[in-house]
Amino acid sequence: MAIRKGHVYRIIVSNLERKRAMWFGGVDRSEESLDMFYNWIGPKKAGKIRLAVMDMWRAFEASTKKNAPKAAILYDKFHVLRHLQDALDTVRKQEYARLNGSNRKFIKGQKYTLLSRRENLTNDGQKNLAKLLKINKRLNTAYILKESFGQLWSYNTSGWARKFFENWKKSLKWQRLKPYENFCELIERHWDGIAAYSKPENKVSLGYVEGLNTKIRVIQRRSYGFRDEEYLKLKILTITLPAI
Repeated sequence: MAIRKGHVYRIIVSNLERKRAMWFGGVDRSEESLDMFYNWIGPKKAGKIRLAVMDMWRAFEASTKKNAPKAAILYDKFHVLRHLQDALDTVRKQEYARLNGSNRKFIKGQKYTLLSRRENLTNDGQKNLAKLLKINKRLNTAYILKESFGQLWSYNTSGWARKFFENWKKSLKWQRLKPYENFCELIERHWDGIAAYSKPENKVSLGYVEGLNTKIRVIQRRSYGFRDEEYLKLKILTITLPAI
C-alpha cells in the first residue's frame, strides 16, 4: 500500500483464517521487503503456509515461492477486477474523445456511474446508466463484458474456468475494444494465479481483503498529512481486532 505521495510503499500481510492484519513493514514493494516478513515469522511457520493471496506483482510471488514453497499462489480477485475497471474507463475516455454534441454530453461526468455496481447506484444513477448504455453501443458492450467477467471465480475446476475465459475472449472479436484485449493479455500472463481459485481447497473469502483495503483508505483519509508511520501501523494492525 502507498502510505504517502511519492511512491512510498509498505507491505501489509493478513491472516485470512483469522481475518486479521498481522504485519506491516518493508521499505517498498520489492522482493526483499516481503522477505522481511518471512524472516519475521521464521522458516518453520513459512513452510506451513498453504495459500498466499496477493496482487499481481512478480516480486511478491518470487519471495513467496522462495520462502513458502508449499504455498499456492492466488491473485486477489478485486485487484484483477480493478484492471478490468481501468480498461472500461479507458473505453469511456476514448468514446468521449471520439464523439461530439449531444452524444458526448451523456458520457461526461459518468465515470462513477459506469464503474459502480448497479445495485450500489441511486435511482437517478441507474437511470443515467441505462440512458448511457442505450445511447453508446461500445460502452454498452464493454459494460456487459465487465459485469460478466466476475463469473470466472464461480467455477470449481480450472478446465471450466478456462473455457469461460476463452468464450469471454471470443466475444471481443470485432468489438474494437483494445483496452479489453490488453486486459486479456494480462490475464494470460497471470493465469495460473487466477485459476488457482477454482480448486476447492483454495476457496477462501476474498471479501475480507477488499474490506481491509477499504478500512485502510478511510484511516488514510482521516489522517491526511499525518507523518507518524508507527501510529499508522498500529491503527492498521488493530482495526480488525474484535471490540473489547
